[in-house]
Amino acid sequence: MANILAKTVVSSWSPLGRETWKPAWVAEDRVPEFMGGGIGVQFGGKKYLWGNIPALDILRLESNEGKDYAENLCLLFAASGDLRNLIMTINGLPDTYDHSIDITLNDMDFDIVARNIILLLIALTVEQVNEAADCILHLWYSAHIREAHIDILESRVRPLIEDVCNKINDKSSNGLFGKTWKFKQSSLRVVLEKPSWIRLASFVNRLDRVSNEQAKKLRTDTTLAESRKDYRDRHMCFLPISYRIPFVKFREDGILLPFGQPRHEFQFPNPTFFRDDGSWNMKDSADPLHGWSLEDVVNTSSGPAEADLYGKLFYYVREALQTFLLQLSSMNASLNLFQMDASLLPEHLEKDSFSRIEVSNISDSGWLGIHGTLGLIMPLLQSPLKNPHATLITLFMNAIEESMTDQDRLRKASWDSPATKTLMKYLPPTRRLSSRYDPDIIKFNFCRELVTNYDDIFNQYLRKLKVFEFASLFNVEMKKKQTIMDKSPYRLKLRPGQPGAQDEFERQLASGLTGKERYLEWRRISLTAKQPF
Repeated sequence: MANILAKTVVSSWSPLGRETWKPAWVAEDRVPEFMGGGIGVQFGGKKYLWGNIPALDILRLESNEGKDYAENLCLLFAASGDLRNLIMTINGLPDTYDHSIDITLNDMDFDIVARNIILLLIALTVEQVNEAADCILHLWYSAHIREAHIDILESRVRPLIEDVCNKINDKSSNGLFGKTWKFKQSSLRVVLEKPSWIRLASFVNRLDRVSNEQAKKLRTDTTLAESRKDYRDRHMCFLPISYRIPFVKFREDGILLPFGQPRHEFQFPNPTFFRDDGSWNMKDSADPLHGWSLEDVVNTSSGPAEADLYGKLFYYVREALQTFLLQLSSMNASLNLFQMDASLLPEHLEKDSFSRIEVSNISDSGWLGIHGTLGLIMPLLQSPLKNPHATLITLFMNAIEESMTDQDRLRKASWDSPATKTLMKYLPPTRRLSSRYDPDIIKFNFCRELVTNYDDIFNQYLRKLKVFEFASLFNVEMKKKQTIMDKSPYRLKLRPGQPGAQDEFERQLASGLTGKERYLEWRRISLTAKQPF
């Protein structure tokens, strides 16, 4: 009944909520902008301030060391991005774990590190859990914030950062400057160059550089750009009908709140989003949903408004933050933040010291690469003699796409391929197609990769780079059984016709994931007991 009510409400608001809605390129009988030269074109800023792949618990302690593990833990997020993986990992610790945990977060992008520092300072200085969670959530995801959030920035965060800036004001700009703040059982240490400390202070000092109305326009010039209308319409073709209006609503106001909650208090531009010149610094496709499991978000209760996807995200993130804050308040945690190229971390961190290392996708060829990751980062991981469960986690987001030849693409997309036959079961023809740009054709072609098996391409990629031979030279091996993440976690698990298979397919389509993402886990080999691959 609740779902029917929500769909009825959505339908009454806009044509977007109706079966009869058509993308603009269909209504205007023209070629969509994303065809031809528009394929793969990006628009807007270049910052990745939100995660673009679901959060993961990099420890999975109960499944690895065990819930009764009685040693201290040391974790490294070598290319951390935002805080989602840290939060998921801390929240996944069993109640029985009562030892200290040392966590290092690093990212090359200053804006990401600055936001992480600010959010963690709020987590450690605001004692009221609901107040802290609300402030963190909106500074993380909302383009405009409340006066209460500004007050926290000015009273809790700004004095701490300005104190450091004042102390290093007369110092040389060369070198790194570290500051450790202690809060009850936990501590936060930040190591930055002098210019970065000054820039960090500017993040909480730019509160009046752009008006609220100017900020709204600067943001919507990206998120609702007329030139990107066809890209937005294409995405809405992939969404369940009831999710279209929440999608557009968030593009319009950029405030992460349930649909019916008042927004009049959000009158201050979020100072961590807008550049010094006021411009918006993320791509138009940036979406807070991409950093979390869509299945978990969809299954979050949001009252009768079951179609309010961003409302569900609000409740999901708020609960995750509340759990994180409670965990952090009762544990002995040392948080360390750096801002540097991950390849430089071995110069500043101790070898053989980390229980887990998560490197995001810097193992992709466009970044550090798998050879550089294994050669430079792996020595930081604990040896099997110290911790047989110590693991380095690598993500490959681009390897398959970059390795495919034109022949591979034609073979996997042919009408007699296994993928096409499978896809016909998920998307059977239901009407006469209007043109080659019919939304059903575009959706079908896009969806083919969701049901395609790319294992042969990925294995070919590993062989071409001689990854296993290289790993062996450094006394490293790929784990035969992965214990943190599945190798292909975003591949469809159910077969067409099985209970829940259609829902899984539609959820995957709406998630922005392609199924080409691959995780590999690595361990060091004990020099006294080297094992073959």
